Amino acid sequence: MATLHDALRARWCRTLAEARQGPAAPAPEPYADNLLARWAEPHRRYHTITHLTTVLDHIDTLEQHADAPHLVRLAAWFHDAVYAPDRSENEERSARLAERALPEAGLTDEDTAEVARLVRLTVTHDPAEGDRDGEVLCDADLAILAASPDAYAAYAAAVREEYAFVPDEAFRQGRADVLRQLLALPRLFRTPHGAAHWEAPARENLSAELALLT
Repeated sequence: MATLHDALRARWCRTLAEARQGPAAPAPEPYADNLLARWAEPHRRYHTITHLTTVLDHIDTLEQHADAPHLVRLAAWFHDAVYAPDRSENEERSARLAERALPEAGLTDEDTAEVARLVRLTVTHDPAEGDRDGEVLCDADLAILAASPDAYAAYAAAVREEYAFVPDEAFRQGRADVLRQLLALPRLFRTPHGAAHWEAPARENLSAELALLT
C-alpha cells in the first residue's frame, strides 16, 4: 500500500505542476495526502485508491482524445473524494471540495471551474456531444464495466459491501434497476477507444450480472 500511495502522490504532483499557472503556489504534497486519506476511508470497498489508480490509468490510455488531460486527471482525483454510500450528493460535495482546494493550490478560476464541472458530470456520465474532456473522464470511470469477468465480479461484490446496510432484496431490486438503465443507453462509452474496446464486454458483464440478480 505504501508503494501505491507514493506512486499516486508523485502522479498528483506532476499533474498539479502541469495545471498551475502564474507565481509559485503552496507545496503540492499536503493536497495529495488529504485526498489520499479520503480515498482510504475505512467504509470504502470499491471507491478506494485502487479505483482512483485505475481511473487515472484509463485516462492515460484515452488522453489523446482529451483537450486538457491534466484537468481531467485532477477531476479524477476529486470525483469521489467525498463518498458516503448512504448519501446522494457525493459528487456535488466533491466538486465543492475541488472549488475550495484548487485555487489555493495554484489553479486559475477558469481551470478550477472546469475541474468542478467534470466532477459534477460523473452524476450522469452523460457528456454533451463534443465534450471531449467529459467523454474521457466518464469513459475512464465506467471502464470497470468492461473488465474481465473475474474482475467485474470483484467490482460487483465490492459495491455490495459498500451498501451492506441495504437489505438483500432491496439491493437486488435497486441494482437491477441500475443495470437495466445502463443497458438501455444507446452507448456506454463515448471515446473512440471506449466504443471499440469496452462497449461489447461491458454489455456482456452487465447482462450477466442482471441475469444473476433476477
